[in-house]
Amino acid sequence: MPRLGDLIKGRSPLSSSEIHRLLELTTDWQLLADLSFADLVLWVPLRKEYRSWPTGYVAVAHIRPTTAATVFTQDVIGDEITWGSRPRIDEALSSAEILRDSDPELIDGQMIKEETIPVMFQDNVIAVISRHRAAETMRSPSRLELNYREIAHNLYRMVAQGTFPYTDTGTLLDPAPRVGDGLIRLDVNGVISYASPNARSALSRLGWESDVDGLSLADLAEDLNKKSHEADDHGLRTRLSGKNLARGECENSGGTIDLLVMPLIASGDRIGAIVLIRNVTELRRRERELVTKDATIKEIHHRVKNNLQTVSALLRLQARRIDDPSASAALEEAVRRIASIALVHETLSTSSEATVAFDQVLDSLISHALELSPRRSELQISRVGSLASLEPRIATPLALVITELIHNALEHGLAEKGSQLEIRVSRSALDCTIEIIDDGVGLPPEFNLTTSSNLGLQIVRTLTENELRGEIRLVSDADGTKGILHFPI
Repeated sequence: MPRLGDLIKGRSPLSSSEIHRLLELTTDWQLLADLSFADLVLWVPLRKEYRSWPTGYVAVAHIRPTTAATVFTQDVIGDEITWGSRPRIDEALSSAEILRDSDPELIDGQMIKEETIPVMFQDNVIAVISRHRAAETMRSPSRLELNYREIAHNLYRMVAQGTFPYTDTGTLLDPAPRVGDGLIRLDVNGVISYASPNARSALSRLGWESDVDGLSLADLAEDLNKKSHEADDHGLRTRLSGKNLARGECENSGGTIDLLVMPLIASGDRIGAIVLIRNVTELRRRERELVTKDATIKEIHHRVKNNLQTVSALLRLQARRIDDPSASAALEEAVRRIASIALVHETLSTSSEATVAFDQVLDSLISHALELSPRRSELQISRVGSLASLEPRIATPLALVITELIHNALEHGLAEKGSQLEIRVSRSALDCTIEIIDDGVGLPPEFNLTTSSNLGLQIVRTLTENELRGEIRLVSDADGTKGILHFPI
């Protein structure tokens, strides 16, 4: 389906701010369609400049109501009409006035009435809305339908005066409750003049069994919140007064309701407000469950980290009690490997995301390697590039592989003086390459990674191939040795 901007590109003098205004309107206009039980079509005049007379219009948006049957079985977006073929649209554009219901016309077997509303922005009519509804639904309207239509007329008048959609809404309307979830109408004093059946049901869920007509919504919400020891109603009274666009929640042991307050403006004066109300009890329950699970997972990572540190400490104590230097060195290597795994769990226990900030882990691995090196005063380790965030399934084996490569370089690849170790990282959306480069003596001519008996290199090869699904190469030249690790993300 073509986008709004594409439909009018090069065919209308609308500025970027005017196009943005139309996008804001079409974002919020499901409310208009539902309240007026009508299909809405947005028409943009076709002309080269504002001084030129339009040659016609193009339909750039179409919305169907969820409260009534649609009038158009097919989308009309992209349809064009010529000037003069729809006089009511022409007149709404020219006069900047709303043209109320026309005489019914037969469309697809239904008698349809049309209303046209100019879309005002910064004193210019930038588009016209045509509203289409079945004439049969207007014969004996219920109290709900009468209230919805009166509210819709107020909102259309705000569109024609440039005060709807609301500006600077931020995240207040995301996600917006729907008309069908529940609607309350307030007078200029914030007193309830009408509440839809679904709105009454939502309030009943929180324990309100009495009639709500004639009550202050702020007082009602305050009474409901008093039934909960945990509810914080600070500022809720102000938000529910109807004076400003605002959002709030009312909660007690019976459940939680979300309230979106939308003031109604006429000629610059506030004449009341509507409140869209939705029962969000189940949604909030699930959110609390997710928060609890999040906290539990973090606690698990924290405890795993603590347990690994305890194992490291025990192995370190054991290494100090062993006289055999080779056995002691083997235990120290095990301590080092366990510490690298613990770093990953420590990062996960403090992260707000489900991923590992691996640059932080890598910096810790480098610092730890420097601390353990007997030549740390003359050793320099630098890192170039960034890995950003990685999934835990990648982060844990990668931490072990990098640890082994760094310590292998420190143990076998140091020059006699002024040793340097460089870690280069290159990451794309699909894969990652890590190079660990030392300036040492290089590998012996007969070296073969596949047949090497070095335990650390065997761990590196096994983890790279089995866990990371990647490949590892060790290359020597006159300048030193380079370990090249490549794996998919």
